[in-house]
Amino acid sequence: MDDRTLNDLLRRFGLSDKEVDTYLSLLAHGEAKASTVADAAGVSKRYVYSVSESLAERGFVEVNDHVVPTTIRANPPDEVINRLRSDVDAIRPGLEERFSRVERQTEQFEVIKSRVTVIKRIRSLLADADDEAALSITADHLAEIRDSLVEAVDRGVLVLLIVSDAGGAEDIEGGLEGVASVVRTWGEAMPTLLTVDSAAGVVAPPELLRRSDTDRQAIRFSQEQLAPVIVGSFLGNYWPAANEVATAPPAPLPVEYANFRHTVLQATLRLRAGETPRVTVGGRWTDADEPVEVSGRVVDSKQGMVEPTTNEFPVEHSLVVETDDGETVTVGGQGAFVEDVEADLVRIEAEEDESDEADATEEPTEE
Repeated sequence: MDDRTLNDLLRRFGLSDKEVDTYLSLLAHGEAKASTVADAAGVSKRYVYSVSESLAERGFVEVNDHVVPTTIRANPPDEVINRLRSDVDAIRPGLEERFSRVERQTEQFEVIKSRVTVIKRIRSLLADADDEAALSITADHLAEIRDSLVEAVDRGVLVLLIVSDAGGAEDIEGGLEGVASVVRTWGEAMPTLLTVDSAAGVVAPPELLRRSDTDRQAIRFSQEQLAPVIVGSFLGNYWPAANEVATAPPAPLPVEYANFRHTVLQATLRLRAGETPRVTVGGRWTDADEPVEVSGRVVDSKQGMVEPTTNEFPVEHSLVVETDDGETVTVGGQGAFVEDVEADLVRIEAEEDESDEADATEEPTEE
């Protein structure tokens, strides 16, 4: 290797031109006094001492200041290379973590220019849904994602669906059985909106799904700060304007939900069937921010998912629970602040039949 190439490679490791000259002089001498190195490198002796300390910190040389005069020894190249390799390996995780963070940031938004890609992204997001999906889509395109919706419902995902450009259930080809937890229709064409688990989704203008020659574009987003805003718009602006046409039967009990809107829907369906479901709520007191577990009977719900709605504002979804101690506690979901308890996990069970309890405790009689 020629000197120029060697100098260039050493500079890549942060050595200045004079540091490179000093280090190469030391390599040529093996071990030498500062004055010898200064003469060979064309620098002052004071500078050699200063540079040697810097090179020693990085493992290139060793300064023998316990002898008089002080000498400087170049470390064997294998030791230097192993040290550099170790340093490179040590910084790799940090570099990769930051690089992946940048990758995630750049992937937060995707511009979509075709109907086919919009449908593909919707299917993919529904397949990944764990807890909740809120979707509006035109009646003409429902068939393309029907299987994905049915599979999500079968997995226990809360699916709130608006079918736009449809007057009623009779206008929807293939029917609505199994496609959502609650279905509403709207006679006008509305934007295609999808949010999944309050973390990701798609927004597409009606023209993009209707026409192939439009220059309108859709956005796929993956941002936890944006998704709740889209959900709020869906529940606050579009959902109330649509007409309820189908509601799935309540899920078999017992059942547990981390998604609180699903908890409220299931409890509401039970209440309207004349039942009084029991819940065990794990969460925290909103005023004291301390952990709490509440058990009791659901006596009321505040919600806007099924008719008749009882909430006072669009995103209000809460339960009123009469605890086993006879107290009344209000329970809300993530971010609750007007309720007494913010729930993390709720278990819903059927209320025990009091007559069965009495029979179970009654002493058997002999005939």
